[in-house]
Amino acid sequence: MKICVIFNPAARGEKAREFRKFLEGIPGDVALKPTQGPGHAVELARAALDEEFQDIVAAGGDGTLNEVLNGIGKADNGFEQARLGVLPLGTVNVFAKELNIPEDAGRAWDTVVAGNDRLIDLPYADTTIEGATERRYFAQLAGAGLDAEAISLVDWESKRRFRQLAYIRAGLRAVMGPQKRVMVRGDSDEAEGELVLIGNGKFYGGRWNVFPNASLTDGKIDVCVFPKVGIWAAVRYWASLLMGNRKVPSWIRYFQSHVVELTSPNGAQFELEGDLAGTLPAKLGVEPERLRVICPP
Repeated sequence: MKICVIFNPAARGEKAREFRKFLEGIPGDVALKPTQGPGHAVELARAALDEEFQDIVAAGGDGTLNEVLNGIGKADNGFEQARLGVLPLGTVNVFAKELNIPEDAGRAWDTVVAGNDRLIDLPYADTTIEGATERRYFAQLAGAGLDAEAISLVDWESKRRFRQLAYIRAGLRAVMGPQKRVMVRGDSDEAEGELVLIGNGKFYGGRWNVFPNASLTDGKIDVCVFPKVGIWAAVRYWASLLMGNRKVPSWIRYFQSHVVELTSPNGAQFELEGDLAGTLPAKLGVEPERLRVICPP
């Protein structure tokens, strides 16, 4: 089995340093391909398919994972040719947690080598510009409104120095600023709010179980719509998650849908996997059991 590991050499921290040292010592028929900047992992994944690699492994955070995923998706029959593996190396590794992939480098690599896999749903976001529709894939998470606004406030230096704390600080700044409205229309539900979170799996932002009914194989995406998000509402919500409450509060609209359409009267942004993806409108859904991932049994 030919394995291509696409990794982010810019990943920081002791865990990243140990992981890079581990990668250099990997034996066997393995190609290590470092990224050289934003978007490069997309190109590397497409090139790996041309070289007929059967397993393409994203070693980095959720951003690296998203680029590798879209690189596979841009090729004809890419998802039929290759399986996606994950080595968690970044600031946040939500998808790796969803798949129960160990954080330890050796154990995570053992998972790749063991080769157990499963088919899961593949979420997408469609946007239309000048009559042309572009489809972008994501593995786990999307958000619109306040969520994307907070991400727009996180610069690279803050992310490097403060890691997850940088997102918390940005979130507080966004909460205290003016909010844009997001309109949501699903299969049979409609809602409106200042923050919309969309998940393929249960987790958001690390270990937070935001979507308790979610499944990677149910053919649906889970939607949480927050009508208004003030500082005290945010504190109350995250405090309930900290205490392990898995019931979605009644003031939040939570539903599942095969497809959701997001619009905004005042140009709210949206994000995929923690990276800004553009301005609404957008249509999100899943391609059922489209992605084959390498994961523990």
